[in-house]
Amino acid sequence: MDDVSDTTATAPPAALTIAGSDSGGAAGLQADLRTFLTCGVHGLVAVTAVTVQNTLGVHDRSDVPARIVAGQIEAVAADMPVGAAKTGMLASAEIIHAVATACDTAGIGRDHTIPFVVDPVAASMHGHPLFDAAGLDALREELLPRASVLTPNLDEVRLLTGIEVTEREQMREAAVALHALGPRAVLVKGGHLTQDPECVDLLYDGRTFTELPGPRVRTTHTHGAGDAMASALTAGLARGMTVEDAARFGKWYVGNAVLHAYPMGAKVGPVSAFWRLAEENWSTKDPR
Repeated sequence: MDDVSDTTATAPPAALTIAGSDSGGAAGLQADLRTFLTCGVHGLVAVTAVTVQNTLGVHDRSDVPARIVAGQIEAVAADMPVGAAKTGMLASAEIIHAVATACDTAGIGRDHTIPFVVDPVAASMHGHPLFDAAGLDALREELLPRASVLTPNLDEVRLLTGIEVTEREQMREAAVALHALGPRAVLVKGGHLTQDPECVDLLYDGRTFTELPGPRVRTTHTHGAGDAMASALTAGLARGMTVEDAARFGKWYVGNAVLHAYPMGAKVGPVSAFWRLAEENWSTKDPR
């Protein structure tokens, strides 16, 4: 038999998602992993919860023990070059504490070498809180000060700060209030301002406000949009982008994902990653 040449390729950048599983495949770690893939990044996972859900709603949930969540983070970070990390649903104060401690050990966070994107996932897609008071306090006190970038939607802004954003100008007040809680930068997502003809997100780093405008796509199929944006931003950071460039990349990515969203199930369908797969050589060229 002829010898087969070594075809080992150069390893791509890697990014870690610390998130719950969505059995409907639209959001959660499933959305994060497909976004990582279509942004040319190897996906690593720390599973925090398993949900029983479909487009009709979340019917049940089982949280992963906090020590197992922490163990997953520590295991992958000890063996693989994590370029950036993000959170999704963290489920409880105990899990948040375990994630904060494990990330410190792994060198993940605003005061360490590995960028850390905190997507707070404090409210469901219908605006309902996903944490009790203890969970929200833990999120504010333990994770937000560790965040390189915080990426809340407007329901999460309200839960974290008490500020009800009803027009674009109020996003600046919200960004300042969130930045005071400790993250290095805040990206306030404006998708829920449905009366605004544009979909404008606002990046604030404590000094500069940067508006990221985009068209408002009239579709009911938006499940997983927030996860896709935060994970595209994380992928950008893992590939060496600045925070501003990564935020612009995330905005560009999710805009296309919403534009190509499709129906799946009885109610709200997912945003799409398939458009990205159609681009020639998408995994090797500049992601923008």
